[in-house]
Amino acid sequence: MKSNPKEYFLSVVGNIGVGKTTFAEMLAEHFGWKVYYEKVIDNPYLPDYYADMKKWSFHLQIYFFIHRFKDQMEINRSTTSGVTDRSIHEDPEVFARILNKQGFLSERDFQNYLELFESFKTFLPQPDLFIYLRATTWTLLSRIRNRGRDFEMGITAEFLHELNLGYEYWAKKLANSHNLLIINTDRFDIEKDKSKRDSLLNIIQELLENPSVGSPTIA
Repeated sequence: MKSNPKEYFLSVVGNIGVGKTTFAEMLAEHFGWKVYYEKVIDNPYLPDYYADMKKWSFHLQIYFFIHRFKDQMEINRSTTSGVTDRSIHEDPEVFARILNKQGFLSERDFQNYLELFESFKTFLPQPDLFIYLRATTWTLLSRIRNRGRDFEMGITAEFLHELNLGYEYWAKKLANSHNLLIINTDRFDIEKDKSKRDSLLNIIQELLENPSVGSPTIA
């Protein structure tokens, strides 16, 4: 199935290691969409960030904001459908808040970052559908270890747990104003479970054609 007559914009969101990139690529292949990737592998700040989160959190948030905003501007100009591997909204709503809560991002830097985000917010296109991939802390930790990125080896269960709490809180807010699909991924292998994958693709197609705002769809 290739691109629809209408152009769509989707965001795949969720915690570190949950499988956003794989899921976004699956959507792109099925629907014929473009993927806007998160800047991870070539990110010059990530190794320093995980080595000293207090020193580098603000720098990393600004780096991600710049690159995500560039993608948002490209999406605004595009005449084809696209899907983002993480949303620009996750940083102020989840990551920056948790980093501030845990003392890695000072209150001064946190407020500065929020003011920057709010200043650019009106330029941001709104996704037709947010897809929130959910997984338990231990599933996330296992996937992170299995993919073996050196700079991620110091990620703790405690940090992932705090992020999960942040995502659950944000998802409740998001469902009140946006089309939201929540997918529980603990027992879902995207590459192997074809029946589940096909079912999800049908749900996504239906949610795009008939948006449901006010409560999330859970699969």
